[in-house]
Amino acid sequence: MSILLELFLTFAKIGAFTFGGGYAMISLLDHECVEKREWITSDELMDVTVVAESTPGPIAINCATYTGYKKAGLPGAVVATLGMVLPSFLIILIISAFFEDLLNYPLVANAFRGIRIAVVILIMQAAVKMIKKMIKKTPNKPLGIAFIIVFFTAVLVFDWLGIHFSTIYLILIAGFLGFCLYALPKRKGAQK
Repeated sequence: MSILLELFLTFAKIGAFTFGGGYAMISLLDHECVEKREWITSDELMDVTVVAESTPGPIAINCATYTGYKKAGLPGAVVATLGMVLPSFLIILIISAFFEDLLNYPLVANAFRGIRIAVVILIMQAAVKMIKKMIKKTPNKPLGIAFIIVFFTAVLVFDWLGIHFSTIYLILIAGFLGFCLYALPKRKGAQK
């Protein structure tokens, strides 16, 4: 099978069978692109996720584009991106035509309730995988774990108290603290 067809079919499968957006797709991307096909490394997936979080566009599409480009250049990027987008587009097109009528059927309404639970589980699974990989790669593991606990707790407290605190600020604060705690000591050590 040619790499272009394999890219298209792989990302079409991910795009067709993942509900819940980019975060829910991270587990499938990890399974298909890192573990099964070894197209990218787990570090590259994490880096793409971080970059995709701070750039326009959905995470899964950015990952498909990156992986396709890495494997087959510009044609690979186009084919992988189309594979990711096309199934979701067609599914939404079909559902939108019949959505109101579909939800009147108890079977369909209950299926959507179950899908919501699956989406939460997929997102949690992706988060756990990313946290494990991040801790493994962190030079100072206790500090990395402290980062996770502090920011997770802050998000929960703000949400519980109804305080709107943009995730952009969390990203900026974490980036600043990471620079201060990891990069500055290395620079000082190199200057000695």
